[in-house]
Amino acid sequence: MVRRLTREESRAQTRERLLAAAEELFVERGVNGASVEQIAERAGFSRGAFYGNFDGRHDLVLALLERRTERELEEVAALGEGAASFAEVLERLRAFNRRRAEHLEHWYAMRTELLLYALRNPEVRPQLARREYLARKALAEGIAAALSRHGAAPAADPAFLGLIVHALEDGLLIQRLIAPDGVGDEVVVDAFALLLDTWTSRTGMETS
Repeated sequence: MVRRLTREESRAQTRERLLAAAEELFVERGVNGASVEQIAERAGFSRGAFYGNFDGRHDLVLALLERRTERELEEVAALGEGAASFAEVLERLRAFNRRRAEHLEHWYAMRTELLLYALRNPEVRPQLARREYLARKALAEGIAAALSRHGAAPAADPAFLGLIVHALEDGLLIQRLIAPDGVGDEVVVDAFALLLDTWTSRTGMETS
């Protein structure tokens, strides 16, 4: 027999379907181009089901931002779990970027829509800023750990190095989307590895 969902499980499933439908429509039409009715219809629910889960479009966007942040942080954390060496971490990063390349246009369109929404609605910026801070923090910790393995001192505050890599990633992904000739799926990892090589060799140059 198929087990019936509890009320809480059913509500969570409905909420997830609404979020997934909203993300699809936001990518297709933009945040302001998708109505509550369209989102509910795409998910297979009524307008009432939407308002049973969200106060409105604004509340939905905040939930999407939180959902996206949690999922990506889980993916990043998994990259280093149980890795025997930094080379293994880099290979996992390459695999992650190859998977992301398969739906990069969707991924970046949603990122851009959330950014535009935050620019037009300043009250959302703190939550978006938290998301960016967490991403930079994860990068900074990874960079510090990699440099430590090589016995190299950071060239600057790891938080600043994390900011550099995060900004570089954004720029490279834009190039990958707009002008892909000569820009491979693993370009972000290639750039990251090059920077690490430069930063680790810097210690040797300083002591010579």
